[in-house]
Amino acid sequence: MEKQKNIPKLRFPEFEGKWEFKRLGDVAEIYDGTHQTPKYVKSGIPFYSVEQVTSNDFNNTKFISEDVYMIESKRIVIEKGDILMTRIGDIGTPRLIDWDVKASFYVSLALIKQSNKYNSEFFSQYIKTRNFRKELWNRTIHVAFPIKINLGEIGNCKASFPSLPEQQKIASFFTVIDQKISQLKRKKTLLEQYKKGVMQKIFSQEIRFKDDNGQEFPKWEKKRLSEIFIEINETVGTRDIPTYSITAGVGFVSQNEKFGRNISGQQNKHYTVINEGQFSYNKGNSKTYTYGCIYVNDTGKRIAVPNVFISFEFIDQKMSSQFYSKLFESHYLDKGLRKIISSSARMDGLLNVNKNSFFQLSVPCPNYIEQKKIGHFLYSIDSKIFHIKNQIEKAEVWKKGLMQQMFV
Repeated sequence: MEKQKNIPKLRFPEFEGKWEFKRLGDVAEIYDGTHQTPKYVKSGIPFYSVEQVTSNDFNNTKFISEDVYMIESKRIVIEKGDILMTRIGDIGTPRLIDWDVKASFYVSLALIKQSNKYNSEFFSQYIKTRNFRKELWNRTIHVAFPIKINLGEIGNCKASFPSLPEQQKIASFFTVIDQKISQLKRKKTLLEQYKKGVMQKIFSQEIRFKDDNGQEFPKWEKKRLSEIFIEINETVGTRDIPTYSITAGVGFVSQNEKFGRNISGQQNKHYTVINEGQFSYNKGNSKTYTYGCIYVNDTGKRIAVPNVFISFEFIDQKMSSQFYSKLFESHYLDKGLRKIISSSARMDGLLNVNKNSFFQLSVPCPNYIEQKKIGHFLYSIDSKIFHIKNQIEKAEVWKKGLMQQMFV
């Protein structure tokens, strides 16, 4: 069976025949939300915008009053079985309303009303296909800022529909896959929340580990960074060493991978060389790390990093890089960094952090064995999170492959 003949490559055996191309506007009524930004209230009727659809988070919304909702609902009401789809800024991200709902929505969203002419669950999946996304993209006003697609153009998009029974079968099949992916994402989120909470308790010493004999470890000492670490000043020179940068929330990333090329240029010879288990402080602020971030080199390689980073290594090798990696990840230094940052970002986007002041910041220094226990425990959580992340990615790739074969 060939897709060119409007027949999917992969199909449930009880169905046959061609799918039928139709204008979306001929099978569904399409509306947009209110064109005026409403007056928000602390609690009331949920008000949906692009953010809720793209994040798939309808629990954290702004609210409008009952009176405003009643006025808006005279024109259109969101109902269970409808589809919300982004149309301004973000184009074509759908969300099937599969819950009992009482809410209003903004002009940046299109509401595709349920109809007896098509199956909403099926079409919410079809919107994600390459062919329909191309339909949307070709009708998008790309010179607008932000980009947008008008309601009339959404209605002019062509979509291919099988019979209603086949739509239902396909919808049910992909619903099961989506539920599995959602369960994995939920499991990953819960593990990440657990990790964040347990790190706070460990580094505040609310939770303490015991030695192999069940005895308490010694009281934690407080030391300046300069008592534990020493700055690394080795430069690349004429050597060929892979160049890396730091991405907040991720860690060390190859410049070739991050930027598509090595961006170090003539500065490469001045880059700092760090070995595995050594650290760098990226003074760039981000949403994840307002005061910059510190990562350990866990690439398994000797790497070169920008010399604007503050790079450092242990003075005494009887220290756990895993422990301090997680301490820095937990935002432990934020309070101290906030005090030593002399002003906002420089012209190069980096924070003004005096190197000497940085090394005067204090951190806890537990017994080495306790450091190792804590580091191993937290890294084991990371390993579980990474494993689930891989499962999610594999499931999403599998789903994408099925969609390419099961939709026209």
